[in-house]
Amino acid sequence: QLQIVESGGGLVQPGGSLRLSCAASGFTDDYIIGWFRQAPGKEYGGVSCMGRDGATTIFVESVTGRFTISKDSAKNTVYLQMNNLKPEDTAVYYCAISLGEYYCSGVVWAYDSWGQGTQVTVSS
Repeated sequence: QLQIVESGGGLVQPGGSLRLSCAASGFTDDYIIGWFRQAPGKEYGGVSCMGRDGATTIFVESVTGRFTISKDSAKNTVYLQMNNLKPEDTAVYYCAISLGEYYCSGVVWAYDSWGQGTQVTVSS
């Protein structure tokens, strides 16, 4: 059974940090993994991803230098380290997996399996 579980969201003050975790289970093939977010009243947007080759991409210019994606293969877990958080980072963050793509993709339809999402709220 394919399963994706995100964790690590919460309420944080501006300038604070959070680390989101995405634990994948049941996947027997290699995959690419992406982080997306959806702010209130807005569409899903790609944040970052890691391809099968380990290459990473940041899709949102405003998080460059603040967000970092990494992977612990032994734990089948991908992390999104978010530093210097800003109120505009407030959103539900989703982890998604694509079995069909090789390189990173920021396109929603490229991903087959999605987690339930974790809320990140940046507010003083």
